[in-house]
Amino acid sequence: MVNNGWGCNDSVAPLFLPRSILMADKYQLLKRYWGYSSFRPLQESIIDAAAGGADVLALLPTGGGKSLCYQIPGLLREGLCLVVSPLIALMKDQVQQLRDRHIKAACIVTGMTHNEVTGVLNNAVVGELKFLYVSPERLQMRQFVEHFRRMKVGLVAVDEAHCVSQWGYDFRPPYLQIASIRAYHPAVPLIAVTATATREVADDICRQLHMNDCRRFVGSFVRANLVFSVLHDADKRGRLLHLVRTLPSSGILYVRNRRLTQTYAQMLVDAGISATYYHAGLAPAERDRRQAEWMSGRSRIMVATNAFGMGIDKGDVRFVVHLDLPDSLEAYYQEAGRAGRDGQQAHAVLLCDPSDFERLARDFDADHPSLRFVRNVYRALCNYYRMPVGGGGDERHDFDMARICSVYNFAPRMFYSACRYLEREGLVSIPEREATVSTLYIPLRRDELYRYQVNHQAQGDLLMALLRMYPGLMNGAVNIDERKIAAKVFSDAGYVSGMLAALDAAHVVEYRPVPTEPQIIFTQGRVDESLIGRSDRDYATLVDAALRRRKAMESYALDDSLCRCRQLVRYFGVDDVADCGVCDVCRKGGDATDVKGKVRELLRSHTMTVADVAERFSDSEVQEVLRTMLDCGELYLDKDNFLRLS
Repeated sequence: MVNNGWGCNDSVAPLFLPRSILMADKYQLLKRYWGYSSFRPLQESIIDAAAGGADVLALLPTGGGKSLCYQIPGLLREGLCLVVSPLIALMKDQVQQLRDRHIKAACIVTGMTHNEVTGVLNNAVVGELKFLYVSPERLQMRQFVEHFRRMKVGLVAVDEAHCVSQWGYDFRPPYLQIASIRAYHPAVPLIAVTATATREVADDICRQLHMNDCRRFVGSFVRANLVFSVLHDADKRGRLLHLVRTLPSSGILYVRNRRLTQTYAQMLVDAGISATYYHAGLAPAERDRRQAEWMSGRSRIMVATNAFGMGIDKGDVRFVVHLDLPDSLEAYYQEAGRAGRDGQQAHAVLLCDPSDFERLARDFDADHPSLRFVRNVYRALCNYYRMPVGGGGDERHDFDMARICSVYNFAPRMFYSACRYLEREGLVSIPEREATVSTLYIPLRRDELYRYQVNHQAQGDLLMALLRMYPGLMNGAVNIDERKIAAKVFSDAGYVSGMLAALDAAHVVEYRPVPTEPQIIFTQGRVDESLIGRSDRDYATLVDAALRRRKAMESYALDDSLCRCRQLVRYFGVDDVADCGVCDVCRKGGDATDVKGKVRELLRSHTMTVADVAERFSDSEVQEVLRTMLDCGELYLDKDNFLRLS
């Protein structure tokens, strides 16, 4: 029996497996494709349950090997493994890793042509793929559903499953659509994996994904190799420079907004420390370049917003420093867990000052406006875009947030938060700008199109090329790439765009180019705003859940009486763990004070390196004492790496 961490016991005896599957195969697969001879804690039990046909919820810490928990069952079970994942970069990375291991895998992402998507789906239908990765938004598209119903599916896997819960810290409405596809293959098991979920969120995941008789596996939330610290210092920049110079190897610095990523990166560069920055506002190619620069070690430090990090597998990250308080312990634990994925000691440092708590409270109010305000925003949006009640479904518009806020006198942050709630309700969608592509549709009958081609030879040649490249153009709107079209007709993308715009004006095609402005999509016709949010009580419950997460974050940052590790795991519902012995709280006690005094006396009369000091002490705590004294500024290393008293 194994305790699941929430007071419940689950049997870990292997479930019945189909006759065609030998239990020994999992070890052969592990060795053949991944080169390992043994599994990490809980992996084997999770794999046995999923391969045996059970619905499974697996909570494993960052770096705990979650992907293997559905990839090996996906290989063991007959048929395709459908993987639902929220991040394009993560999907592409995992598909490439599978292909490198000679496992047939593919993903469907925004920007692919209609033909490319159809080709992937057809391959999945005829059994040419073992793994297919898609975003949750893809699940409701007619093209996908029609193919999915004909696929032989052996397993459905949901990555980052906490996104399905409205009680979680990163709820994403499209995840609620995952349950609907289970009706097409009701006997197929589903495995949901995540690194962070409270018991309340885990219960909601199982409920929303229709996971009946779900088997839960909760890995240890204790990251023994991570040294957690909270440092309070009004001089954040000075303390940060000291930390970066003291801590070894590669690191990540998290800040609250895009502007600060560039500010802190430049500060580090000016101090002679290689650094780069990352946020969602950068062009996709630029983000990829900066990420590759950091992954390869050409930049030592990545300064980023929380848009960075999901799916990053860099083992030698020795520290993660948060320069601002995150909104929740779930977010903090996941981001901090990106350090030390190789199992070696690493540091998770939260650097804060009194203004951080004021900012967190102020931002909370702006991020959770009243339901009345949300309804006012919806009414204003509908009026701004002149949508009548019942009309306007599936309409796309340029989203000039600054102008709308000016017209209706909305505070920008509150307005954006209200829009995000409307997105949760399924009334609007605000896609990331890089997720948009050009689309094209030919609404004419074939005889009408033929006559137009005969009478307009220049456009007729372009239309012929389009029909060859995108056979589905006359059935509905398809994604297109003007650069690929231009290469086909020996022209340039600007000429193609101009021709398509002219054809659109002539009502021969319906051409929607890549928008230059952010977009808002009304996903259904205008509804009575009084229906939004169901009730004030329901909305208040969501706000209260977010407030509890914020209070837990503040408590962690302020409580210096309980081991940091114990505070974290207690939040996730686990109480039976010992003090870690290495966090800033634990290091305050014991004999550390005596060792500190001896170190001070020694350095007053001797010039010594860290190694020199360590040799003078038999006390095993001296390394941690030195690290604490360096972190706190009681000691510093001079240019020759000698220890000096501050």
